[in-house]
Amino acid sequence: MRRRLLIIDDEEAIRSSLTFALGDDFSAEAASEPRQAMAALQRPGADVALLDLRLGKHSGFDLLLDIRDKYPEVAVIVMTAYGSIQSSVECMKAGAYYYVTKPLDMDEVRHLLRKACDYVEMKRRIEYLENELSDHYASSGIIGRSGQMRKVFDLVDKVKDIDANVLVTGESGTGKELVARAVHYGGRRGRRRFEVVNCAAIPATLLESELFGYEKGAFTGATARKPGSFEVADGGTVFLDEIGEMDGAIQSKLLRVIQNREFNPLGSTRSRRVDVRIIAATNKDLEREVEDRRFRKDLYYRLNVINIHVPPLRERREDIPLLMAHFVAKYSDRFAKTVKGVHAGVLSVLEHHGFPGNVRELENIVERAVALCERESLSIGDLPESLTAAACIGAEASQYPERLADLEKAAILASLERNRGNRRACARSLGISERSLRNKLAQYRRERPGTCDSP
Repeated sequence: MRRRLLIIDDEEAIRSSLTFALGDDFSAEAASEPRQAMAALQRPGADVALLDLRLGKHSGFDLLLDIRDKYPEVAVIVMTAYGSIQSSVECMKAGAYYYVTKPLDMDEVRHLLRKACDYVEMKRRIEYLENELSDHYASSGIIGRSGQMRKVFDLVDKVKDIDANVLVTGESGTGKELVARAVHYGGRRGRRRFEVVNCAAIPATLLESELFGYEKGAFTGATARKPGSFEVADGGTVFLDEIGEMDGAIQSKLLRVIQNREFNPLGSTRSRRVDVRIIAATNKDLEREVEDRRFRKDLYYRLNVINIHVPPLRERREDIPLLMAHFVAKYSDRFAKTVKGVHAGVLSVLEHHGFPGNVRELENIVERAVALCERESLSIGDLPESLTAAACIGAEASQYPERLADLEKAAILASLERNRGNRRACARSLGISERSLRNKLAQYRRERPGTCDSP
């Protein structure tokens, strides 16, 4: 990957000679004054700048301060005459990477530029890893203790250091991306990039450039070269989410990357080699998609070398209490709350719920409940009313009479709490008469005195 160099000098002859001399090693661009230089730096991707301290009527030192303020990720090497070494030292104190003296020794310049680029890459990698690892560990990875999840954990541990492609399958919201991150960060590629591309969220016309990048001038609006996810993730992992939505033409180009480990950016005739592990995920039945000719069979077999299936939450209900505890702690901390526990009735309602949205739906429910909670434990009243009502309707009285009674009681008490003890409003929201509500509350009071008192 060629590094981008910006040459800033007011003398046209020096700009031209440096651009020519360094053009084989760098993608070089030149600017003659501060406004032009700052405009060039606005375009993403600049790595290093060669800055002359004397820019005609402008101050190179002032420009250095502007660059350090607005674009601190760019390494600046100052060019100075012999009589200005003291000022170049001041520039280094102000944040310049180093300085070179005129007349320039091109071998020295190339050496310094390479070192500066390595320094910039190291800084970017450290910053990226700090952010990624912080997010990764903040989410506590995958959570579960059920037999199904133990199988997932075992498989992740077995494949994390193997370069074979992985296909993660499962319904929406089950945590397929978390599994992909666990494979990446747990293995030998974990210190390199993990690039996420959602194939369903990006239009087919833009997906190719997102994956493979483009050269300057490749299309209208391509004013600068942009590397794609495969180039950025070299040495790491590309996670292709919702791979089943990928357009057929892009599938063919992806197959070439897998087979030959190379690709062509848009607008380029030169192939670029890449060392990337691919982890794909889908909530579709890709075998059916292959049968219906919506997905390439050869690509499916290339991706599905190792399959990790993430079970839906309804098939591992024993994980709900553990997930609840994690999400309560997460959102209690995020919202600066003191919520620490969950009433048994809450778990009873949630364990009866079907969770079509899986773990993501559970997290959303807990996030809302913690945000609304005014005590140290979540209660039925913190859950959405639709959820508690559905829990009562969903129970089958003929098979689970005790469970139905418990859920009915939980729904009534939750509605009473939401309506601040107003029985008329409570009865109306439940769709029952006030008399029926009075009878139910009297029954609960006899069962456990003091539990149904209202303001």
